[in-house]
Amino acid sequence: MRTSRTRILIDFGMPLVDEKGEPFDSKTLIGRSVDQLKELKILPDIKGLYKGEPKGVDAILISHPDRDHYGLLDHANPDIPRYMSNGAKALIEVSNIFIHNRSPKIDAAVVKPWKLFRIGDLTITPYLVGHSGSDALAFLIEADGKRVYYSGDFQGHGRKDVLFKNMIKGPPENVDYLLLEGPMPGRDAQAYRNEDEIEQRIGNILKETKNIVFLSCSSQHIDRLVSAYRACLKTGRIFVIDLYTAFVLSKLRKVSGGIPQYDSDNIRIKFWRAHADSLTGAGYRDLLYAYNKRKIEMFEIAEKKDNVLMIARDNSVFPLTLKELADVKGAKLIYSMYEKYLGDDLRAKCGKRGIEIEHVHTSGHAVIEDLKTFVFALSPKTLIPINTFHADQYKELFSNVKVMNGEEMLIL
Repeated sequence: MRTSRTRILIDFGMPLVDEKGEPFDSKTLIGRSVDQLKELKILPDIKGLYKGEPKGVDAILISHPDRDHYGLLDHANPDIPRYMSNGAKALIEVSNIFIHNRSPKIDAAVVKPWKLFRIGDLTITPYLVGHSGSDALAFLIEADGKRVYYSGDFQGHGRKDVLFKNMIKGPPENVDYLLLEGPMPGRDAQAYRNEDEIEQRIGNILKETKNIVFLSCSSQHIDRLVSAYRACLKTGRIFVIDLYTAFVLSKLRKVSGGIPQYDSDNIRIKFWRAHADSLTGAGYRDLLYAYNKRKIEMFEIAEKKDNVLMIARDNSVFPLTLKELADVKGAKLIYSMYEKYLGDDLRAKCGKRGIEIEHVHTSGHAVIEDLKTFVFALSPKTLIPINTFHADQYKELFSNVKVMNGEEMLIL
């Protein structure tokens, strides 16, 4: 987006899928130059954005800490200022430790919801929005008598649904361009409409299952962790999290006082060596000592497994867990992510051990009816699809749609 004086980029994320439609492998980025990544259509051809070339972009705004919104930041010219929320900065720093194995600190200016700031001749107001993660933002951008609203990712049915309701009651007026996240086939056909229903079903599973219950979800999906924790409190189950999850919650303590913490009732922590090494290497040895007070060993989990809900993401941790636990026939895995991510390997591992899988999930994005309500409230002159593989569907839903390609610039 640019005016005659100022040029900004909003979100700089990693692709969700590759050219074959398969989940994008971040290892594709390793060892490749900017030019090579441009040829592969992974990096957009934006002059002045990248390392090693004269700076031609005045700022990068990051709406929230999902990798499809910030995952290519490392390739940007480090002289370009970054702006993001406190929660986004915290969670990107977590990812730097556990995923990228490097120094956690990132150079970014923290912006606060509803407190405007300026970049060149742009006036920008961040809006806090409900999303599956924490501290997600939308942006109202004003310049030269024009107003642009960038929605980022949001939902109307999460634990922060009041933000959506308040936006509908008092939306920004006279919006010229609405950059709106996109509809996805099947998003309205969800078995669970909101987090209350998710929490209720998790609670029922905990009551029904006479063995350990596993939970496969992103540890940065704060709404889902809260749902699981509340279900544990109601059923008396111990919520066993790992060090990565404990650290995520610790980093967000100052962002939201309502988020459960490692020392909350019914929470224990399973230490895995790789996680402990990552925290030690990043200088968090003292925090490890604090976590140690709530540590739980595998033998104790085995003894109490009928009374345990345990985080078990679909990575190396879950196979390690199964390797150390006997007699899990009749146990249950609550799969609480997008169902297409549930791979055959995980199904096979569970089937071999007699573990039933149940999909208990609701999207962190707005359903189509909420998108319609949102567009009606803002009543923009022009609607531009973003973050979607199905831009054509907008024209079936709305009359004022303009589809832009990934490298086209919005000029005010």
